[in-house]
Amino acid sequence: MSAELAVPQYETLLLVLSFVVSALGAFVALGAARHIRTAEGGWSYFNLASAAIALGGVGIWCMHFIGMVAFRIPVRQSYGVMETTISFVAAVVVAGIAFWYLAAKPFTLQRLFVAGPIAGLAVAVMHYLGMSGIRFPGYIEWDFPLVVASVVIAVVAATAAFWLAFHTRQVTHRVLASGTMAAAVCSMHYTGMAAASFYCRTDTGSVWTAGTLSLPMLGEIVFVVALLVSAGLLADQLMVAQLQRQAAKDAQSTRMT
Repeated sequence: MSAELAVPQYETLLLVLSFVVSALGAFVALGAARHIRTAEGGWSYFNLASAAIALGGVGIWCMHFIGMVAFRIPVRQSYGVMETTISFVAAVVVAGIAFWYLAAKPFTLQRLFVAGPIAGLAVAVMHYLGMSGIRFPGYIEWDFPLVVASVVIAVVAATAAFWLAFHTRQVTHRVLASGTMAAAVCSMHYTGMAAASFYCRTDTGSVWTAGTLSLPMLGEIVFVVALLVSAGLLADQLMVAQLQRQAAKDAQSTRMT
C-alpha cells in the first residue's frame, strides 16, 4: 500500500494552551524550588515534589502532550498508554532528581552544568518516547540535524530553568522567567515535531486499538488537569507564604513587648 507525505496542521487553540500550560508549570515550579531547603538547613520534600511535578509533569509533559494532540494529519491518530505514561514518569522523576541535586549543596555553576544537561537530555528522551506513542496508519522519517537541534534546545532550556529556579525572587521576575522557560520548552517540542516527516497510507480508518488513548477533546482534558494541579500547588505556596508572614509578624510583636 502506497504512503504519501502528510502536510501537518496545528489547532491554534491547543498551541496557545500548550504555551500557557508550560508557563504556568514553570511559574509554580520556580516558586517551590526556592523552598526546597528550609531556613534551618533541612529538606522540604513537599516543595521538592511540587517543583518536580510542576516543571516535569505540567510545564514539560503536559505541554508536550497538548502539543502532540494539536498536531493534525489527515488520518486518525491515537496514543500508546505505555509510552505516554513512561514519558510522564520520566519527566517528573528527572526534574525531581535535578532539583534535589542542585539544592543538596550551595548553588554553583559546576553543579548547574551537570544537572542542566542531564535533565535536558532526559527531556529530549521523554519527548521522543512520547512521539513514539503516536499510532497512525503510516511511518515517520526523521531529519537528524533537526533532532540534534531539538536536543540542544532541551539542554539549554533545562539549564536555564534550573538557574532561574534558584535566582528568582520577585513575582515579576518569576513571570518573566516562566515565559522564557515556556518559550524554550515549546521551541524544543515544535523543533522535534518539525524533525518528523509523517508518511500516511491511503487507508484513513481509525487506528484505535487496546492500550491506546483516542478521546474527543483529549488536549483540552489534559489542559484542565494541568490547570487544576497547578492551582492546587500554587494555592499551597500562597498559604504557606501567608503563614510565614504571620509568624514573622507575631515574632516581631513578641520581641517588642
